[in-house]
Amino acid sequence: MSVAAPIPPILLVGCGRMGGAMLAGWRERGLAPSFAVDPAPPVVPEGIGHAVEPGAVPAGFAPAAVVLAVKPQNAAATLPAYRRYAGSAVFLSIMAGRTSAGMRALLGEDAAIVRAMPNTPAAVRQGITVAYAGPGVTTEQRRLCDTLLAAIGLVAWVEEEALLDAVTAVSGSGPAYVFLLAELMERAAVEQGLPPDLARLLARRTVSGSGALLEASGEDAAALRRGVTSPGGTTERALAVLMEPGAWPALLSRAIADAAARSRELAG
Repeated sequence: MSVAAPIPPILLVGCGRMGGAMLAGWRERGLAPSFAVDPAPPVVPEGIGHAVEPGAVPAGFAPAAVVLAVKPQNAAATLPAYRRYAGSAVFLSIMAGRTSAGMRALLGEDAAIVRAMPNTPAAVRQGITVAYAGPGVTTEQRRLCDTLLAAIGLVAWVEEEALLDAVTAVSGSGPAYVFLLAELMERAAVEQGLPPDLARLLARRTVSGSGALLEASGEDAAALRRGVTSPGGTTERALAVLMEPGAWPALLSRAIADAAARSRELAG
């Protein structure tokens, strides 16, 4: 049986929660000696060099990809220091909102940029990432970025960069919506008299189990919802409240539209 080639050297800029999750996924798949730039990272794993600022990365280090995992608000101050890699490495950005054109203005017109929007289930390799390859990205560079992103979950690609704003609002921010649901279910369970430990167990297991069922089922979400909803039963009564005019359907649509708008604003 053939053994997959290790992931080539990577320069990770920003080793926070998402950057750290990606790094862990790459190391599980076999990562060549690489570097992370972060002024105060958590723990830098074995085989990963650490630099507190870009000038401390050895001049001879030649990454195949520079992964930009910093806050989008810090892009203007951070990216110009990495212009020296334009033309040799592909830049893989997971910054929300920052467009490939805007990043090329900071990195140089020769910069090959792939934009991607992962989400936090990447920490347990259950993420979903949508990516867009900007002008000048080669087939080999796109394949490398796909490999890097597949280490933390599923990967999909779009041909229109503007779609990433909607992706950010739905799946990038989406885990927070799910966590809010679990938080509110737990609170409501306590209000109904359940012990806090049991309330938390019921809320979390219901959310995670329902997600597992949704993924395993060939039915769409609406069909699964109807399957739980017996006429005249408790679920029907609850859904009548949640689906009132101006309640969940309208609020979630508004929330996602606002999140997409904020993503566009972050383009700067």
